[in-house]
Amino acid sequence: MAGETIDELSEKKHKEDEDKTCRCYKHLENKGPNAPKPDDVEGGASLQKSTYYTRVSTEYSNQRMVKPGKRPAKKGFTTLRDECLKANRLFEDPEFPPNDYSINFDGVTRRSYVWKRPHELVKDAHLFVEGASRFDIQQGELGDCWLLAAISNLTLNPRLFHVVVPRDQSLNNYYAGIFHFRFWQYGKWQDVVIDDMLPTYCDQLVFMHSKTKNEFWCALLEKAYAKLYGCYEALKGGNINESMVDLTGGVVEMIDLRNPPSNLFSVMRKAYRRGALMGCAIEPQNPNIQTEAVLTNGLIVRHAYSVTRVTCVDIASAAPKMKGKAELVRLHNPWGNEAEWTGSWSDKSPEWGTIAPEDRERLGLTFDDDGEFWMSFLDFIRNFSTVEICDVTPEVFDLGDEDDEEANTSDNILKRWQMVMYEGAWVSHHSAGGCRNFIDTFVTNPQYTVVLEDPDEDDDDDLCTIVISIMQKNVRQLKRYGADYNPIGFTVYKKPDDKQLGERLDKEFFMYNMSVAKVKFFLNTREVTERFRFPPGAYVIVPSTFEPEMTGEFLLRIFYEAKRLKITK
Repeated sequence: MAGETIDELSEKKHKEDEDKTCRCYKHLENKGPNAPKPDDVEGGASLQKSTYYTRVSTEYSNQRMVKPGKRPAKKGFTTLRDECLKANRLFEDPEFPPNDYSINFDGVTRRSYVWKRPHELVKDAHLFVEGASRFDIQQGELGDCWLLAAISNLTLNPRLFHVVVPRDQSLNNYYAGIFHFRFWQYGKWQDVVIDDMLPTYCDQLVFMHSKTKNEFWCALLEKAYAKLYGCYEALKGGNINESMVDLTGGVVEMIDLRNPPSNLFSVMRKAYRRGALMGCAIEPQNPNIQTEAVLTNGLIVRHAYSVTRVTCVDIASAAPKMKGKAELVRLHNPWGNEAEWTGSWSDKSPEWGTIAPEDRERLGLTFDDDGEFWMSFLDFIRNFSTVEICDVTPEVFDLGDEDDEEANTSDNILKRWQMVMYEGAWVSHHSAGGCRNFIDTFVTNPQYTVVLEDPDEDDDDDLCTIVISIMQKNVRQLKRYGADYNPIGFTVYKKPDDKQLGERLDKEFFMYNMSVAKVKFFLNTREVTERFRFPPGAYVIVPSTFEPEMTGEFLLRIFYEAKRLKITK
């Protein structure tokens, strides 16, 4: 173009190349330096690429050929319980028997476990003792802090908690040794029925349990989750976003605290008020630091924490020389012990003397060695690497006045969100084309079109918010066969005017047109979510793995704004 220098043209060309290039980032969350790589698993790499890939490629269509009426009907919880009560027997789950294969993939354990029912362990067994609390949760020998941190958050939202833990069960009334729990799995809620036989050693529960000896909701919930994914070992290592989605059916958005948005405290505060689940973790800059190593400030690296409160306190009333408010975050370590933050606003730190006694009472301040502690918001973003927020809809991220408690309630301003959901698969030699870097095969990937309309008549930018989430399915269930998460992501293009809605874009289009958005990195996690703001129009979303021929099933969820509804009273 006339007027551009060689350097400017070179820089422009570099930017265009950068926009067309996808980047991949593989990470080992919750895995130590000695964690086995795929090639270290017996038959690992070859098994993953042949057995797993072939299964997906050949069975994806076959499963959908089975009509619902021909699938064998499974008896539900109520039917099974009534049958057991009528026969005066305790339920024994044939799908998850009390043996070592329910504990480890290969059925080999380092000790001999004895499976016992709660009434065989204590005389006065209960499902709940004075309700469910985050302080009930005690981690056992299993490395599933990513699950415990999400459950800790779930107890703060009774409505959601009893979606996962139905009220129609007890260790006392109508007891038949059978329980059920609900988890969200790839677009629908799944009811998981179990018996109440739990693995023990020396008459002590081995895995997750309650601090109260005769309370068993924690242990039974973890067992149901282990059954969902095949065995207890399948729960070793994971991201908190997985468990948060499984417990809510919500959408998780991850925030990089190395470059946080300016309104992050407002976003987190509104998330807390809405009952959203929040978790965070520390990824050290030095990759050689051992997983779950305790830092000098009391924090633990590569360990899942739950965020249990976000608030402001006035420090001027108790400390006249100090002005303003302190922005505070409360966190919970699922270990539930003395491993806590030791810096400012930690237990018994002098900062607590700067706020009024009534504020300390309002916060329910305690200084127990229970794994829960407070931090200033600035210390929080300085020390943690990521925070993940899981809400049933993405409206927690809508901008608002963080100090206006009433204005931010859904009763007064409700931004309605529409969600569309697609199931698909990357099938070998058919639709597993890899990312934009592989232009010859990229065109074979599935393509989905969404039409955005500006929902607000009085906004200034005339832009539409869209949240896109791509999730790969059934990988954790197949961990025993060597399966692992592929790096996944998506790319977004503006639909050209000469194409009809739903008409596929071809290779020539991708060669000569830049994307309007894409994931920052293709990540080897179960789910990748990004938020964008686009002008109104039609857009084509192309979900893909990073490299071609990396096959698997996926779920694509697209959230976009509808009309904003203002309610006046």
